[in-house]
Amino acid sequence: MNKYELAVILGANLEEDERNAALEQVKGFITRFGGQVGEVEDGSKKKLAYEIKGQTEAFYYFVQFEAENSVPGQVEAELRLLENVLRFLVVKKEA
Repeated sequence: MNKYELAVILGANLEEDERNAALEQVKGFITRFGGQVGEVEDGSKKKLAYEIKGQTEAFYYFVQFEAENSVPGQVEAELRLLENVLRFLVVKKEA
């Protein structure tokens, strides 16, 4: 199993319960494909460097997880379909 970090950017126009639901979906994707979710850094609202989908601010979340090599690609494919996710990035952490 490899260690990964997933950065997820959610729109600032979302209510807290909508953000929590989106984050639960993200964690669900990881576990569905056989990964194990670790620490989740709570989202902080930050100004975006450039406008994305008409928004200038967003909430940033960082999810640590362990999984096999194929899992990040599968999670990314699912994240592309979520409307509330503005951007995302999966990075493999050094051992």
